[in-house]
Amino acid sequence: MDLKEVNLLSKEIRNKYFELEKEIHGSVWSVEEDALAFLTDAGLVGRLTMDNQGRWPSADKELLPSKIGECVWWLAILAERMDLSFEECVETFLTERLKDLK
Repeated sequence: MDLKEVNLLSKEIRNKYFELEKEIHGSVWSVEEDALAFLTDAGLVGRLTMDNQGRWPSADKELLPSKIGECVWWLAILAERMDLSFEECVETFLTERLKDLK
C-alpha cells in the first residue's frame, strides 16, 4: 500500500469517527484532541515495545502491530487536518534526512 492509499483510507475511517463523535458528543474532536489521541497510542506502542523486547510484561502484546498502524493513521489524519500533505511530509523528511547523513 502506498502513502496515497494510506491517506485516502485514513480519511475515510476518520470521517466515520467524525459521525460517531457527533452522535456521542455533539461535535467532532478538535485537532488538539486528535493529537492527544495519537500521543496516547504512541505511548502504548512504547509500552508494547517494552513487552516485545522482554523489558516489561503486557497482557495486550498482540496489539502492537495494530497500534503501530493506528499511529500511522493518526499521523495521516493530523497532517490532513493541519492542511499538510502526508505524502510530502514523509517524503521531505526521508529525503532531507538521507541527504544530511551523507
